[in-house]
Amino acid sequence: MFQTIFSLYVGLFIVGTQTQLTSGACPTIITRAEWGARAPKSVTYLSKQPVQYAFIHHSAEHECFDRSSCVAEVKLYQNMHMDDRGWDDIGYSFVIGGDGSVYEGRGWDQLGAHTLGYNDVGLGFCLAGNFMEHLPPTVQMDSAKAMIECGVSLGKISSNYTLRGHRDMKTTLCPGDKLYAEIKTWPHY
Repeated sequence: MFQTIFSLYVGLFIVGTQTQLTSGACPTIITRAEWGARAPKSVTYLSKQPVQYAFIHHSAEHECFDRSSCVAEVKLYQNMHMDDRGWDDIGYSFVIGGDGSVYEGRGWDQLGAHTLGYNDVGLGFCLAGNFMEHLPPTVQMDSAKAMIECGVSLGKISSNYTLRGHRDMKTTLCPGDKLYAEIKTWPHY
């Protein structure tokens, strides 16, 4: 058991462009250093794990389909969150690009700023793009699902977690009409 969890944990820090996932495997995560994140103003850690919720968001911004354009988008989110909203860092736990790549935001252990009133009991997974009128690519949604499964495997997300869209917790259009309808068909919704 320990060996499996350790292997999954170590796998989080290996960089690659692989988007094909095997069942139970953690996707490759592009670290903050690899995408050029700014240093956070401050860091607060989650006081209790595993968390009960996995929240799905959309950025309501541009879609991205390769590493360079996704890095630019993730930097845009971080700048907007820190400079315009005055937050300590990018709000999301992870951002997932249209090519299925996963970018570390605040990660597994830090308190996010993604779902007001619920940040201390959940992790926020943002799919890059605006999904009001169309679905994200399948690989992007599959990576989001794999990240949630990975979080369960690592003990970061409860095995009986509750999946919700951002709009389930407050009045917002996030995660977009089409993506919201889709996640209602996913496990644990």
